[in-house]
Amino acid sequence: MSFEARSARTSTTDRAESVAVVVVTHNRADLLGRLLDGLAAQTRRPDAVVVVDNASTDHTAELLSGRADLPLHVVTQDNLGGAGGFHRGVREAYDAGWDRVWLIDDDVVPAPGCLEALMAIDEDCLIAVREDLSGALVEKAAIDFDLRNPLAIHPKRSAVDTVYADRASMPALVEVQNVAFEGFMARRAVVEQIGFPDPTFFIFYDDAEYAVRARRAGHRIMAVRDAVLVRQLDFNQQHDLSGWKGFYMYRNLFVVHLRHGENALVRLKPWLITVAVVLLSPVRGGRAEARNVIRAMASARGMRRLSDPARPPR
Repeated sequence: MSFEARSARTSTTDRAESVAVVVVTHNRADLLGRLLDGLAAQTRRPDAVVVVDNASTDHTAELLSGRADLPLHVVTQDNLGGAGGFHRGVREAYDAGWDRVWLIDDDVVPAPGCLEALMAIDEDCLIAVREDLSGALVEKAAIDFDLRNPLAIHPKRSAVDTVYADRASMPALVEVQNVAFEGFMARRAVVEQIGFPDPTFFIFYDDAEYAVRARRAGHRIMAVRDAVLVRQLDFNQQHDLSGWKGFYMYRNLFVVHLRHGENALVRLKPWLITVAVVLLSPVRGGRAEARNVIRAMASARGMRRLSDPARPPR
C-alpha cells in the first residue's frame, strides 16, 4: 500500500486525528536508531514516520531498510540543511493528508508517552518539553521572544528552563513564543494557513521564524509538560561566528528581524549589529567575522519576503 493511500484510509475512517512524524537526518545513523527505537515504543503509535535523509554517507540507508517495525516513508535528497529537510518532510506529510505533523531532530528520543500526551491536547501548535540524559530541564523555547524592543540585542528574553527550575515546577501547559524543530507539532490547518518551513534558511532560525508566522496568524504555541523528549547530546550554542555556521546565524537572525520586526527601529537592528561587529572586529571577532556579518546582511536583504516554496499551498 502506498504512503498516500495509507494516509487517506486513516484520515477518512478514524475519528481520532492522525499524525505523521517528520525526522531530518544527516550522517548520524546511531543517533537516528535510538530515535526510531523511541518512536516504536510510543504508547500512541505514529501513523507515519517521514525520514528525510540529507545525503547521508554513513550506514543510515542500511539502518532504515531494516526498520519494518515502523510505518517509514524515506525521502533521500541533497544536503539542504535542517531547514531544507523539514520543508521537504512537512510537505510530504501535508500532501499525504495527515491531520498533524510532529517535527523531530535525530538527536532526541521521546519517552514512551510523549506522543500520546501531545495528541491529547486540543491546540493547533504544541511542543514537547526537552530534558537531558540526567533528567534536567533543558527546554530552550522562549517564553518571551521580543521583536518589539530595538534595544533587545537578543530577542529571546526568557526561556522555559530559565523560568522553571525543573519539569515538576511547570504547569501542565506553558505558552511559548518560539520553538525548535525538536518536538514541535502543528495541525494541518496551520500549514494550510501559513505555509511550510522556509528551506532558504539552510540551518538556524527556520523554526523560530515558523513560530512567529504561526503566532501572527493567531495560533498559540503550548509547551506540554508531560510530553517528555530526551536530548542525547549536550546543547552547543557557541558557534564560531567567523565560520560558515556564523554566516547562517547572523543572516537568518537578520531575516527574522527584517520580516517580522514590529517597528522600524527593530527592523533597523540588523544594520546596527552589522556596523557594531565591523567596528569591533579589530578587538573582537577579527576580519573573518566582519566579512561574515557583511555577507549576512547583504544576503538577508534579499530574503525579506517569504520564499515561494515556503508559501501556503494553493
